[in-house]
Amino acid sequence: MTVEPKVAMRLTFLARVVRKECLHLGTTDQRLFGRLFDVAQAKQLEADPDLAEQVDAFVGRFGRLQDAVSDKLLPLFLSALGERTSATIDNLDRAERLGLIGSADEWMTMRKLRNQMVHEYVEDPAILASALQSGHVFVPILIAVAEKIIAEIESRKFA
Repeated sequence: MTVEPKVAMRLTFLARVVRKECLHLGTTDQRLFGRLFDVAQAKQLEADPDLAEQVDAFVGRFGRLQDAVSDKLLPLFLSALGERTSATIDNLDRAERLGLIGSADEWMTMRKLRNQMVHEYVEDPAILASALQSGHVFVPILIAVAEKIIAEIESRKFA
């Protein structure tokens, strides 16, 4: 199966961007969680600008990678496969059926978690610490899904 040149160019571009985002998220994840991130650290964010920047970077990179994969790369890849695309949850269900992701529900949990990290950031250190720890657990899954989709794109010679 071949895809239109414009689609191939866009897939190539998105694959390149997603690879970089995986690398950056992985690096930030290692730096932030090289030690236990707990409530005490969350309470120190205002007094520790370096730690606050690491948290901001983690939250931003986690969200950007998730958005890039679920809102850009996945729909375009599904379209290249001849699948009908629609709302994010429907695309995730198709991705699960195709074996690209383990669980659409798990992906939606990651999406809610990202929103929680952003909105609870200033308000509640305990919720923030818990959300960041959960995000840390999801990082390998998020990166693995991105890499799997890119590998599928490349193996089908769409990019």
